[in-house]
Amino acid sequence: MSEHVLETERSGGLRGISDVLWRNPRLVIFLLLAPPALWLGIVYLGSLFALLAQSFFSIDEFSGLIQYELTLKTYRELFTPANFDIIVRTVVMSACVTIAAAIIAFPIAYFAARYAKGKWKALFYIGVMLPLWSSYLVKVYSWKLILAKEGILNWLFETLHLSWLLNAYLSIPVIGGNSLSVSATGTFLVFLYVWLPFMVLPIQASLERVPASMLEASGDLGASPRQTFRHVLLPLALPGVIAGSIFTFSLTLGDYIIPQIVGTSRRFIGQAVYSYQGTAGNIPLAAAFAVVPIVIMAFYLWVAKRKGAFDAL
Repeated sequence: MSEHVLETERSGGLRGISDVLWRNPRLVIFLLLAPPALWLGIVYLGSLFALLAQSFFSIDEFSGLIQYELTLKTYRELFTPANFDIIVRTVVMSACVTIAAAIIAFPIAYFAARYAKGKWKALFYIGVMLPLWSSYLVKVYSWKLILAKEGILNWLFETLHLSWLLNAYLSIPVIGGNSLSVSATGTFLVFLYVWLPFMVLPIQASLERVPASMLEASGDLGASPRQTFRHVLLPLALPGVIAGSIFTFSLTLGDYIIPQIVGTSRRFIGQAVYSYQGTAGNIPLAAAFAVVPIVIMAFYLWVAKRKGAFDAL
């Protein structure tokens, strides 16, 4: 009898909670979002604020200890020639990778959006997504082998007697000298390969939204294919291009592994953060370097939002 009463009370309590949740849908949303919001607020945003606070401290030049006094001295160090060169190099590389990815991705995405149907569209998605299924490190080390002096790319150019092409146009002495695997060009190629899918998919999604009738109307009104592309297709697909550039630009901006494995002795921001907080022990300067991509991307996202890029995500 007592067990029956307890079971009745338990079921009544659950029914009461169910009624409360059914009558208050906002409470359900709050309970669902509270755990990830707490995790985001404490772990992610908390670490960012701690990082920002560290960047306002400085290192004592004699003792090497952190001085916990608010100062802009560490940020002024970012503008010394050596550190500012790291920032400029990283931003230029990120911009070059983004532009090249957009140029390569646009025709691929256009073909997928306009002509690929059925199984061909499925094959397109598999082809774009397949590189993302393999390990990031495996891809980088594979490219290092491909670009090495003994790699297949150098062998191909040597077999075709085109080694002069690399020497003349890329200014890289491949045969008997340094290889693409330790060059700025090699770093660029690996960045481009790894982040290209992040540019293709947003552009393809944006082109899917462009009505074919608008392109036909442009041709009917006498516009050439070039004019149609410039004045109709590109403006309508621009949000997708900007959305893809958010990924390619930000991922290149903060990457550490590719410049470390494939790059040269000239460092990028990710390497500077690692070296300053690791070997040098200069945590404030490492934090100041880490703030640079955050500031750049905050401005970039503000511009992207004004251009409607988030509509293509």
